[in-house]
Amino acid sequence: MRDTRKILMIVSNPATSPVTGWPIGFWWAELSHAYEVFEKAGFGIDIVSPDGGKLEADGFSDPEDESGYSAQDTTSLAFKKDPAKMQLLADTPALEDVNADDYDAIFVVGGQGPMVTMIDDDRLHRFVAGFFEAGKVTAAVCHGTCILLKTRLSTGDLLVTGKRWTGFADAEEAYVEQAIGQKVQPFWIETEARKIEATHFEVAGALEAHAIRDGNLVTGQQQVSAGAAAREIVAALS
Repeated sequence: MRDTRKILMIVSNPATSPVTGWPIGFWWAELSHAYEVFEKAGFGIDIVSPDGGKLEADGFSDPEDESGYSAQDTTSLAFKKDPAKMQLLADTPALEDVNADDYDAIFVVGGQGPMVTMIDDDRLHRFVAGFFEAGKVTAAVCHGTCILLKTRLSTGDLLVTGKRWTGFADAEEAYVEQAIGQKVQPFWIETEARKIEATHFEVAGALEAHAIRDGNLVTGQQQVSAGAAAREIVAALS
């Protein structure tokens, strides 16, 4: 038996948005804030991506981006200034090279990338479903929760059947689109979740920290909720 609990953080590979044409990837706060919680709890942490390789963040999430959108995110800035941590993003292992038995929990990081790279990734869906069916803590935050719209268990049922969960809210999508002045996402998670029978999708106010733990499933609403979701994982493993 391992002495240290281990967390596997699964992060989107870089892509180009079919809607905006922007380069997209992960959202900094969802990685760095959760990483900080796990690190302080003394957990081992590995970062992987479905295809492996170098990871890139969404521009607006970068505390050093000229937009200034995330300028107050000192946690992400500290991560960026740590060469050892940045090396973890320079050449990530591919998910297919990971042994799920080595980990106590998984944490799917959001960003604009998952809405394109993860939503139809059957390899990822099977990995997540298998991890969940093994009775292990399975978590996703913000747009990373889009995988739960399609992840099915060995029974054929959606993983979220009968579950309480959350993800990026329609009100938050509307706020983003109004602020930017154009359509951003190919679909909205809350809109699609409301179409699923026998599941319970719940959101709090826009950009309020909100995380739900229902059994071994942990979800966080948006980037503000990454730390809260990580703390739910720590509690579940403790």
